[in-house]
Amino acid sequence: MQLLQDRVAIVTGAARGIGEAIALKLAEHGAHIAFTYVSDGSADKAAALEEKLRAMGVQARSWKTNAGDFAASEQFVAEVLKEFGKVDICVNNAGISKDNLLLRMTPEQWDEVMNVNLKSVYNMTKQVIRPMMKARKGSIINMSSIVGIRGNAGQSSYAASKAGIIGFTKSVAHELGSRNIRCNAIAPGFIETDMTHYLKDGEAAKGFMENIPLGRFGTAEEVGNATLFLASDLSSYITGQVISTCGGLNI
Repeated sequence: MQLLQDRVAIVTGAARGIGEAIALKLAEHGAHIAFTYVSDGSADKAAALEEKLRAMGVQARSWKTNAGDFAASEQFVAEVLKEFGKVDICVNNAGISKDNLLLRMTPEQWDEVMNVNLKSVYNMTKQVIRPMMKARKGSIINMSSIVGIRGNAGQSSYAASKAGIIGFTKSVAHELGSRNIRCNAIAPGFIETDMTHYLKDGEAAKGFMENIPLGRFGTAEEVGNATLFLASDLSSYITGQVISTCGGLNI
C-alpha cells in the first residue's frame, strides 16, 4: 500500500545521506519529490537521484539553492508550486556541522551553522505554510538531532541549532494545528552516512556503541521510515513531537 499517493514533498539537502534516503522512501510510497542541494560538487549526485526517483514512477526535480537564504527559499517554493501545483509535505533536512570547542569557535563558524541548520527551517516553513493553510492540510518535518537534546562537547553551535529546531517545531504546531497542519521533529542519533563512517572504527567506536542500547548505529533508511510515518496519515493525530531515532541513546 502506498501511503503518500500523489502527494508532493519537498526535501532540503537531499543529494546524499539521510536526505537521499528520505526522498527515496517517500517516493516509494507514491510522493512526487522536489529536493534541494547547495554545492556544485553535489550536482552529479542530485542528477542521479532524480533518475532513481523517476524510475519509481513519480515526478522528481532537483534545485541548486540555499535554504539558508530567505529570498532563494521564496523563489524555490514558488517554482515548486508552479511545477507541481501544491506542497503537502516539507522535510527540512539541510544541515551542516562546524565542530569546535567554544573557546576556539569563530563568529563566522557559529553564524554559518545557524543559517544552514536553523534559519533554513524558518525560511522554508514560512514559505510552505501559506499553500498548506489554503489546502487546510500539511505535514512539516524538521530534522533535529539527539545532540540538540543531550548536548555534546565541541558541538555547541550544532547543538544550539538543533535544540532551536525543537522549540520552533513545538511553537509552529501550536500555531497551525487549527488548520490541520502538523509539525514534528526527528532527532537522529548516530546514523551510518559518509559523514559518520569514521566514528565506527577503533576504540572510539566501542565507546559510542556502549551507550546505544540497541548496540549499533542506525541507517539512513530507518530515519526515512520515521519520516514516512510523520508524513503520512498514520500520524494524523501527532503534532509538536520529537521522535528520537537513536537506538535508545536518549533513554
